[in-house]
Amino acid sequence: MDSERVKVKNIEVLSDNWYTLNKVTFDYLRNDGTWQTQIRESYDRGNGAAVFMYNKTTKNVILIQQFRYPSYENGNKTGLLIEACAGLLDEDDPETCIKKEIFEETGYKIQSVEKVFEAYMTPGAVTEQIHYFIAEYTDNMKATTGGGLHTEQEDIEVLEMSFSEAIRLLNEGKIKDAKTMLLLQYAMIHNLVD
Repeated sequence: MDSERVKVKNIEVLSDNWYTLNKVTFDYLRNDGTWQTQIRESYDRGNGAAVFMYNKTTKNVILIQQFRYPSYENGNKTGLLIEACAGLLDEDDPETCIKKEIFEETGYKIQSVEKVFEAYMTPGAVTEQIHYFIAEYTDNMKATTGGGLHTEQEDIEVLEMSFSEAIRLLNEGKIKDAKTMLLLQYAMIHNLVD
């Protein structure tokens, strides 16, 4: 884990309940050539994958809505967020993960996804890097009602709407999830749903 500019001195586990919160003490080589000791907390929840699902024929998209406690704690009165389908990689590679999440959360059995980019969402505090995908769907790919896994305490509402409606919600500030915003903007820039 050490490099030419970072020498880790100590890692203290503060919490290992849901994911792992570490307090890390390290020496960092600054641009001016001096070493500085820094202490940071780093939340390790693993890497994830997210997908923009779109239907070129109907010009619809699939999003989900679910309760997110941290958003509730931070002033979201219902705690509900509209999001792109996503999940943690766990032991899977990103493509396997996102196909599994699509099926569990939306009920669609998608055979083909395309990776478009990767990004860190909160690099100042969270280790997670998200792999972003796009996937075209059709109505005949719907296999179940979706809704997530009860064993993972998921309670997901599947939302199918026009792409223009999704953009309207984005522009009105009703979509506040960063990964969803990035994917919607990617779709706009690349004219995925014309």
